[in-house]
Amino acid sequence: MSEGTREAASAQHHRLLDTIGMRIVEGELPQGMRLLTADVAAELGVSRSAMREVVRVLETMGMVEVRRRAGVEVLPVERWSAYAPEVLRWRLDGSDRLRALHELSQLRSAIEPLAARLAATQADPAQRAALVKAVLGMVEHGDRADESAYLQHDVDFHAAVLRGSRNPYLAGLAEVVAALLHGRTAHALMPRQADQTALRLHQDVAAAITARDPDAAAAAMAAIVAEADDAVGAMASPGHRPSDR
Repeated sequence: MSEGTREAASAQHHRLLDTIGMRIVEGELPQGMRLLTADVAAELGVSRSAMREVVRVLETMGMVEVRRRAGVEVLPVERWSAYAPEVLRWRLDGSDRLRALHELSQLRSAIEPLAARLAATQADPAQRAALVKAVLGMVEHGDRADESAYLQHDVDFHAAVLRGSRNPYLAGLAEVVAALLHGRTAHALMPRQADQTALRLHQDVAAAITARDPDAAAAAMAAIVAEADDAVGAMASPGHRPSDR
């Protein structure tokens, strides 16, 4: 198989995976539904082998289960691999993204204040420096908070806190938080001008971790998560205009 053919096959696989994954997330293929791969392949104009490969991937994510002689069953959301990058992206791209963002904020409220508390005593000099650099970048790009440069500094900030905890299970959630932040920006749920309270709270976290003050670091991080969840709700409200904030 030539390089071009392999690339085309890979692109088709990802398109097909996205199509079926989004249909499940959106409820077009509801839980309990039985699918016949041959029928779906014919509907979408793809080969049965391509469809079977996508089903295998979805099965590893807990979204479907292959039942012998009974087709493919769509599984309930409780069975899905919630932290799988594709599942996160599909949920944040879906029509129920505000619920997904709020659920992720609930997770953040539990893990990020703890991570900040631990980072205040556990972070090494390089991690503290990365935290300060990220905050400075957020301040520098605060007048373009809905653009990629600000987003990257925000992602770097939260990753530095989680990794600075020196707890591998907390650090492993950095990509989950990054997915949430990317989703907010991708779906126009970030203000053009960064909220000054939010910026100050990020600075407070960096200062507290640098000063080795666990209580202050945890309190400021808890306030960041609460402010972010409230801000998404306000940005999504029917009466909101881009100039509101």
